[in-house]
Parts: sequence; structure tokens; C-alpha cells
Amino acid sequence: MSTNNQSLAMQRIAKLVDENSFMEIGSLVTARSTDFNLTAKETPSDGVITGHGLVNGNLVFVYSQDSSVLNGTIGEMHAKKIAGIYDMAMKMGAPVIGFIDCGGVRLQESVDALDGFGQIYAKEVAASGVIPQISAVFGNCGGGLAVVPALSDFAFMEAKNGKMFMNSPDAVVGNRAEVCDTSNACFQSEENGCIDGIGTEDEIIAQIRELVSILPENNEGDVYVCDCEDDLNRVCENLEASKKDPRLVLAEIADDHVFFETKAGYAKDMVTGFIQLNGMTVGAVANCSARYDEEGNEAETFDAALSHKGCNKAADFVQFCDAFTIPVLTLTNVNGFKACMCNEKNLAKAMARMTYAFSNATCPKVNLITGEAYGSAYVSMNSKSVGADLVYAWNSAKVGMMDSNLAAKVMYPAADATELAEKAKEYDELQSSVISAARRGYVDLVMDPVDTRKYLIAAFEMLYTKYVDVPDKKHGTK
Repeated sequence: MSTNNQSLAMQRIAKLVDENSFMEIGSLVTARSTDFNLTAKETPSDGVITGHGLVNGNLVFVYSQDSSVLNGTIGEMHAKKIAGIYDMAMKMGAPVIGFIDCGGVRLQESVDALDGFGQIYAKEVAASGVIPQISAVFGNCGGGLAVVPALSDFAFMEAKNGKMFMNSPDAVVGNRAEVCDTSNACFQSEENGCIDGIGTEDEIIAQIRELVSILPENNEGDVYVCDCEDDLNRVCENLEASKKDPRLVLAEIADDHVFFETKAGYAKDMVTGFIQLNGMTVGAVANCSARYDEEGNEAETFDAALSHKGCNKAADFVQFCDAFTIPVLTLTNVNGFKACMCNEKNLAKAMARMTYAFSNATCPKVNLITGEAYGSAYVSMNSKSVGADLVYAWNSAKVGMMDSNLAAKVMYPAADATELAEKAKEYDELQSSVISAARRGYVDLVMDPVDTRKYLIAAFEMLYTKYVDVPDKKHGTK
């Protein structure tokens, strides 16, 4: 029930929450500062509407910045309202959703406004891993404010009007906005690693509603978020033909064929997102070597190799899932490391982060090998060696040190083609076949791809009550 029903900020909230469910908090708050004739200006709600409502019946707390009030700038009371919403959300164990449309720090309030920035940062940090935090950038989000969506668990940007930047494009040495608009949604989605999706305002709000319905409400919430009417034993045809693009595989095995992808524009060689299996939310991490278009043609191709961006993307996602005890499924199809100067500078650290995230996570973890699983790249992709609870594999998968033909060349450099072919066949049977790995206990089940859905459902239901007694320490260092 708001006094600002006609404002764009309120209209956005109305689109987000269930009809007539929003209750505004702090509608009478105005700017407290009187410097630079600030009291002569209208400051209803001090430029931010805050309150709570329902999204598909789930309680959420919302703040929406109003750019029509002092350009949506953050002042002392503006920040206190947002901080207060975080306090309420933490008490209730409900997600916080923030709509950002802001001109930055309010100059008239100077250090009070800066303190407000710090309060918002501190609340986000305190809430991290306790309640889900979702941000959407609908207007300007510059300078220190860009930290707010970056600290959120999920962030979205409006494709046309959303602007996110630490420095404006023209302030970047050698750049101009007309050359490369580093603040626009496409650039931020592909480069900064914190934007999960871009689109129109209505599309983003629809995605947020879907995401809220998938996630647990807090770190003690249940991952069984809905009833499943899909056949638990449904046969999944043609999965093997889709293994290069795990989005297709994940959509096929999921309840009602729904896969919610996160950070879709960033590090496309690694796919992350959520599916549901028998109503249970499961986080998915998968190697990707191709993207297919709607006609089934390869629109993009990638190496079946780990990159530093892909490893960081996977690490962040796994840490989120573990914080909320969301089970993790990995689809592994990887044979090495991406070879370029940029990756050589960054990959070791990024791979260490991903390895740490998988190994440190105590949530249920299942690895499905869909193609190749070679070398230390495979070890880091949630292998049994680093802590997977169960490792499954399709019957066509390969597991080992490297491709058998390459291994034969390394071991027998002087051999002719006939001998190399014989040695490669022998190596494949003894060291690179999925059956060989299964006999050594590194693979728990070898399956026909059509049976994937039913086996994964059974696996995660068995792991639902998993408990791990972790060592007593403050925190790790990766």
C-alpha cells in the first residue's frame, strides 16, 4: 500500500510481486540533511521504495530506487531504508530483491552518504550465504554502486537503459563510449562475471520471479520447492547427440524440461544453472563445447577445455549452492586446458578456486561423465578424488590420463602406424575406457544415456540426508 503508486519504481515492484501483496515500509521517510537547500526539494521516500510482498506465494523483501527523486541518489536515509530491509529479511529468512536506478552518491550529504554506501555493503556481506540476494539494474549503476549487484548472488541488467560501470567509458584510457560502451548490458554480461541475464524490464522481472520460485528461501530452507508431475522414469532420447551443448541435456532430464541458466553470456565454455528433479532444486555445472541454435545447428563452438573464466564461473556457482545446501550435478566432458596467453596468466589460480569449491562443498555432489574425462582437468571437475559422492558415466564415455592415440605416441615415439594403432587400442581398453575406471572404483555406475533422469533422481534422493562433520577452522583461504 504505497503513496507512490504512479512512480516507475513502484510500477516495477507491482510487476514483481503477486497482486495486492506489497506492503511498503518507511513511506514517510524523507531526507534529513538540510545542507545546500536540500529541504527545498521534494524527497518522497528519500528516493527508494522499500517493503515486502509475495512472489508465487513466497515472501520477499524489495527495494526499488526512484530516479525521479534527486535522480535516485543515495543519501543517509535512503541507505538506512535499504539496510533496514536487509535486517527484516534476515530475521524472516527471506530473499532480498533490489531494483537499481541511481545517480550515485548524493553530493549534498557527502560523508553521510558515503557511510550509507558502507552500510549497504555490510548488510550484503552479512546476508551472504544466509538469504538469496538478487539485483536488477534498470538505469544507472556507476562507481561504488556497481559493488551492490556484484555482491548479490544474482544480477540482471536491462538491455537498453541499464548502465553499470566503475569508471565511465570515456574515463578509460584510450576509449570512448562510441568505440566501446563498457557500461552497457552486453559488455557487462560477457566480461565482468556477475550479470546472469539481460533483456527487457518485463523479461528480467519474469526471470526473477522464476528464480525466486526455484531457490530455497534461506540457508535452512528445503530444496524440495514444488511437487513433480513429470514421469520420474521418463526415457530421455537422443541425449548423447546433444552432449556438446549441456543446456539441451539438462533441459531434457529436468522436470518439465526446464533449465534456468545463470551467467549465460559469460564464459560460455562452462554452463551453470538450475534444474529440478522430482521437485528438488539442483545446481548444474557443465563443460560446453558447442551452442546449438533453435534449428539444431552449431551456432558457436569451444574447446573441450578449462578456461580461467569458466573455472571462476563454476567456483562461484558451487559456493552459492553449498551455502544453501543445494545439491550439485556436474556434466563432465573435458580433455585439457585452454591454451592462450591470457589463460596461462590466470588459469592455475582459477582452477585452484574451482577445485577448492568442489572439494570444500559439503552439499550432495554427483558427477555425470558424458564424454571425455581426461587428465587433471577431469580431476578438478568434481571427480571422486576431490569429493564427489557418486560418479556416473554414459557407456560411451572415456576416462583416463589422455586420449589413447596420443598416449601411444608418447610411450612409443619410434613405433610405426600399425604398432601405434595396436598400442592405442590396448591403452584404451586398459587405461582410458569407462569400464576400466569403474573396475577401479572411480565410476560408480555406467548407464545408457536414455536412463539418465531416473538414475540421477534416485541418486539425489538418497543423498538428501547427507551430513558432513567438517574440521574446526575459521575459513579456508581460496
